[in-house]
Amino acid sequence: MKCLVNLAVPAAMLSMMLAVLPQQACAADSALGPTLQKIKDANLIAIGHRTSSIPFSYYDENQQVIGYSQDLCNKVIDAVKTKIGAAKLEVRMVPVTSQNRTPLLQNGTIDLECGVTSNLKSRWQQVSFATNFFVASSRILTKRDSGIKDFPDLAGKAVVTNAGTTSEQLLRNLNEHRKMGMQIQSAKDYGEAFLILQSGRVAAYVMDDVLLAGARTTAQKPNDWVLTGNPFGAEPYAFMVRRDDPQFKQLVDDTLSGLMKSGEIKKIYAKWFTFPIPPKNVSFNFPMSDTVMKLYATPSDKPMD
Repeated sequence: MKCLVNLAVPAAMLSMMLAVLPQQACAADSALGPTLQKIKDANLIAIGHRTSSIPFSYYDENQQVIGYSQDLCNKVIDAVKTKIGAAKLEVRMVPVTSQNRTPLLQNGTIDLECGVTSNLKSRWQQVSFATNFFVASSRILTKRDSGIKDFPDLAGKAVVTNAGTTSEQLLRNLNEHRKMGMQIQSAKDYGEAFLILQSGRVAAYVMDDVLLAGARTTAQKPNDWVLTGNPFGAEPYAFMVRRDDPQFKQLVDDTLSGLMKSGEIKKIYAKWFTFPIPPKNVSFNFPMSDTVMKLYATPSDKPMD
């Protein structure tokens, strides 16, 4: 960008103007905010993604990033191109983990994190979150013929969940406050928890509903397993953006809210949650919940308390 100076002014005034220009950073572009300005100057946007979070953000057989989160992220990238007036924009895909996604956003390695990050109030001390695009609830995965229909049916039974998760906290609180006598096991990850369930050592697996739906697709006979129980709790997923950059957050918010209000997001949702998807061409069979429908009707960036 070039900042033009009117040379037909007194020398003293010209000196003052030149002194102020670096601080002003040329008002025409300062309205973009730091992230959009960074993207415009480099003609590059860096996207943080996950490698195996099916169906949100993961690699296909060609090592290309696909998923529900990525489809929404691509809409944001298009909006960025329009905003900065770039016909073409280089997109750098950066794999991130739960451990490094926040520092990589803070230090500028990535400009936008498009994965499956829970929008928690405590995290707003380090980053900001755009409009929530999904809401997960704790539910139950069990054998179709187990007789378990809802959480009260878990009384006196062995149950597995993932260590250190919101679902584990909810399950232990439920066990304590309602005196249900559950024997709760904590697995290190989804794979281990589902193996414990399939081995018959526990009667049920309690976790985020969408992740249970994903675990079910990995079984040799997915239809032997059923996702059941009234949704318990609510955990919103949202894209992370840097703090103190309202211009960029507003662009991301407006893009996602626009998809929700127009109804376009329902088609994208159906693509990933109700139809067969790579890599196994198995459907999650996970129709949109009432909670997600309400979110799309009234978009919000409200975090989980």
